[in-house]
This record gives sequence, structure tokens and C-alpha cells, in this order.
Amino acid sequence: MRYAVRVEVRLRDGIADPEGATIERSLPALGFDGVSEVRVGKSIRFVLDADSEESALGEVDDLCRRFLTNPVIEDATISIEAAEVLQ
Repeated sequence: MRYAVRVEVRLRDGIADPEGATIERSLPALGFDGVSEVRVGKSIRFVLDADSEESALGEVDDLCRRFLTNPVIEDATISIEAAEVLQ
């Protein structure tokens, strides 16, 4: 079965986010007042072949721990759903 996977990676609470801070400081000059607590992350999307949703989740979790994230400073949220089959 093919699964559409989305991994949302973000810095852990308490880890400095200089990119988010720069965006937050710039927004008032652009007319966007009232925006606060800006944090920047990344979204990784791919299709994975696996026998079941449970095995797909296990493989993606391992992929996150070993390659897609820095587990010391980042957390990840994994979303998996059956991928549409294109003909």
C-alpha cells in the first residue's frame, strides 16, 4: 500500500528561533501588528510504500529520529494517510 506522509518539524520549546524572531520584528513595519510568538519550522512530504499504516508509521518515526530531525532540539508531528493511486 502507498501512504502519503507529512512530517511537520519544529524547534522544541525553549530553543531559540532566530528566523522566527527576525520575522516577528519585521511584521510591524509591513503593517502586520498584533502578531507574536512566531516560530519557523519545516514541512516534509513524501509517498511511502509499506505493508500497513502501522509499519509505515514505524518507518517514518525511525526516519525522523535518524535523518529528518535533530532530536536534541526538534520535535516532529507525523501525518499518514492512504495515497491516491494515479493511473
